[in-house]
Amino acid sequence: MDKKLVALLACPVCKGDLILNQDQKELVCRADAMAFPIREGIPVMLAVEARTLTTDERLDKR
Repeated sequence: MDKKLVALLACPVCKGDLILNQDQKELVCRADAMAFPIREGIPVMLAVEARTLTTDERLDKR
């Protein structure tokens, strides 16, 4: 996914910044501890489709 596009996107829940996790193909919102999947190059920005970050992921400061 293009980093310029990621910079334009915001979390649908809190409107905060998203971080691209290319390894797991998802966009992460640290404020809400949610990860939104990217399927076939398209971000799925629905709260019901997001997964909750694990404790270890929440503590990771990348």
